[in-house]
Amino acid sequence: MIDLHCHILPGIDDGAKNWDESLKMARLAVSEGITHILATPHHMNRSWINPKQVAESLTSELQDRLDAENIPLTIFPGQEVRLHGEIIKNMNNNEICFIDEGNQYVLIEFPTAEVPAYADRLFYEMQTNQMTPIIVHPERNYAILKDPNILYDFVSKGVLTQVTAASYIGKFGKEIEKVSHRLIDHNLAHFIASDAHNNTNRLFHMKEAIEKLEKDFGQDKVQQFDQTTRNLVNGDPVHVPEPLIIKQKRFFGLF
Repeated sequence: MIDLHCHILPGIDDGAKNWDESLKMARLAVSEGITHILATPHHMNRSWINPKQVAESLTSELQDRLDAENIPLTIFPGQEVRLHGEIIKNMNNNEICFIDEGNQYVLIEFPTAEVPAYADRLFYEMQTNQMTPIIVHPERNYAILKDPNILYDFVSKGVLTQVTAASYIGKFGKEIEKVSHRLIDHNLAHFIASDAHNNTNRLFHMKEAIEKLEKDFGQDKVQQFDQTTRNLVNGDPVHVPEPLIIKQKRFFGLF
């Protein structure tokens, strides 16, 4: 199993606090059947500035420690990049860490409360330059929670999205669980990742999420998500089902 979103690098954001916690997270990941992790520290999010070189250096050191401890886990460098106006400039300056070596796929985080008005323009510019943005945990964005079809507008233009395992199994509440299910059901989510931060309240939950995915949607959906994840890591083209608009309930009164 591959996990493409995890805050396992120590001491650089709100994830693992130190090397000991990183190793504990690694052992927990292995116990769930995870074999590969993309380490994705926050970048350009509040006070967390972790350019590509920092992510790569810490990932290399973590891999050495995992090997020394005989923990059968492979770590790749990545980032969870907060969408910002200088993102294209930062990409050109080699500060952004993509999922794949071909620099095609990158994890993008929206602010929690909104979807920036300039997102569509920046995504278009990225795609024009052969880059594919992947919106992480859209189910926890307040604007998308209120109107999930905001995501349809992006996905219909070729943007990909990732639902968090904990969201899908209800760890963030029933509303987020329901929206996560609807996004998957309407082909508005393309893979599941953990967004794990620690060993206490922000765990992996990947095994449970994949089991629920099979129960809710069948083995074909599990294989589809798995193949999408592998294609992203390999930098291969991703083929996803046609997105569907979510029909909202309407309430009619007397006026």
